[in-house]
Amino acid sequence: MSVLVVGLSHHSAPMELLERATLDADRAQELTGRLGSAGHVAESLVLTTCNRLEVVAQAETFHGALTEIFESISAVTGLSDDELTPHLYVHHDERAVSHVFSVACGLDSMAVGESQILGQLRDALAAGQRDDSLGPALNPLLQQALRVGKRAHAETAIDQVSRSLVTLGLERAATVLPDLTGARVVVVGAGAMSGLAVATLARADIADVVVVNRTRERADALAAQHDFRAADWSELVHLAGGADLVLTCTGAADRVIDHDELARTRAEQGRTGSPLVLLDLALPRDVDPAVTDLRGVRLWGLAELQAELGTADRDAVADSPAVVDAAVTDVRDLVTAEVASYLTERRAARLAPALNALRTRAAQVVDAEMARLDQRLPQLAADERAEVRQTVRRVVDKLLHTPVVRAKQLQAGQHAHPGDYGQALRELFDLDPREVAVVSRPPASGPVPAPDVPAPDADADHGSTADALRAGPGSGHPASGAGGMP
Repeated sequence: MSVLVVGLSHHSAPMELLERATLDADRAQELTGRLGSAGHVAESLVLTTCNRLEVVAQAETFHGALTEIFESISAVTGLSDDELTPHLYVHHDERAVSHVFSVACGLDSMAVGESQILGQLRDALAAGQRDDSLGPALNPLLQQALRVGKRAHAETAIDQVSRSLVTLGLERAATVLPDLTGARVVVVGAGAMSGLAVATLARADIADVVVVNRTRERADALAAQHDFRAADWSELVHLAGGADLVLTCTGAADRVIDHDELARTRAEQGRTGSPLVLLDLALPRDVDPAVTDLRGVRLWGLAELQAELGTADRDAVADSPAVVDAAVTDVRDLVTAEVASYLTERRAARLAPALNALRTRAAQVVDAEMARLDQRLPQLAADERAEVRQTVRRVVDKLLHTPVVRAKQLQAGQHAHPGDYGQALRELFDLDPREVAVVSRPPASGPVPAPDVPAPDADADHGSTADALRAGPGSGHPASGAGGMP
């Protein structure tokens, strides 16, 4: 088995395709259910945000799992093979672990270093645990990813690098609305992005803010955090028509701000031609793009902000290149070290069943020889018998010491293709780690040992997604890669 990541993001796909691939909670659960019934996927997690859709899986076989994940994503999103294949990326083994850790740190985000992804990953983990789609392989990996992400923000200056989409959107709004502090602002939604928007508005000393959400209680809770006010969903159109700035991110399947309704309410309030900035941070879009036909209305969506983010980041680097470069380098070094540590622990855990079986076999040999001695020398005194047993144990321990220590060293080694030294011990000593005497021992601390798999194929991670899919689920190809996790 191996870790496999298959996904789409703003790095690989246009915003229009990402919008069509965006999943709400019900469809994300549907995708999880499909993966749970797949024959080549042992565990899975679905991570869906405004600019990515990823499946993290524990794969029984590489090609089989890849095909099943691809087919599941296609079925749930409605995207065809031709639409999906050119934009999917695939990572497995070390590359998959490194990618998950990098995503948690914000290195793979549209706004490098943003911390919102940590909350989204935490929510995805909670959903996977609730749906029972995670197990002894992915649970530790994702928990570790969250810890790595927290370390990145606590121990490096990556927060100084991140330019949130909300902040960038406010910068663009300021080009239309010179006095943002006096603007009438409506925030639509009460999720993570809306919470970030409300906090950013409060830090900018913008006082006239109304939070609108379908569930009024959530709007009340978010608004109360910064002494803003909340309103019922039925008031949204009227509030938007009288606002100077509207930030929206609801996750709704349909538009929440319509062209004709906005035109009507602006006319009713005498706002026709007055400046109005709409920041649509939702996928699918919350705002009808046709509103830009209305006089005085300016709309920035995720696609527009993404295009401008590159320029904004280049400007930031020009202002303080040393801070930016150092922060990103520090986080990358942290990810590299954490990946190496995680893989070392996995390799050590993989060896544990064989070592337990070896120790059990050694104890059985000592017991058998002492029983034979009791039959031959029944008159042996108890203290003499104890001394003989201790001597035999020392001999056995000394004989096993070198192979056990050497196996641990070799298994933990950072080789391109580390051997399965647990399997070597099982072959040499004819061990069965599944026997009752072994598995009934208290479990060792650390990650749960991964099951044994065939030798990895180093070429699995280097072909294109299309090539991998063409191989089909019947290939029996093990999920692995260059430097694959054993």
